[in-house]
Amino acid sequence: MKEIIQTKDAPAAIGAYSQAVKVGKHVYLSGQIPLDPKTMEVVSEDIEDQIHQVFKNLAAVIEASGGNFSNVVKMNVYLVDLSHFPILNKIMAEYVSEPYPARAAVEVSALPRGVKVEIEAVVILA
Repeated sequence: MKEIIQTKDAPAAIGAYSQAVKVGKHVYLSGQIPLDPKTMEVVSEDIEDQIHQVFKNLAAVIEASGGNFSNVVKMNVYLVDLSHFPILNKIMAEYVSEPYPARAAVEVSALPRGVKVEIEAVVILA
């Protein structure tokens, strides 16, 4: 049985999808982009600000599901410029501790709302 996870502490879905779907102990998070959940506007053009906001948005959805970053088992990261990879690693280490989740990071030609980063995750609750 699937349960839809939704929180006002993360941006509302801007399409035909849910913030996350929980099936048993598995939670599948939709990609989060750097929108302020209150204004639904991009927080900044700065890549560091954008990455921090994405992790704040992910945290809100993960917490709404009953978990935290230690429950994340997989992340997929989409960057419009792969040269931002070192910045991503530095900031990710502020939110996620060892043992780190599995992760893919790929460069894409564009993301919604013209943002520079999007991250999705899979969580397994204890």
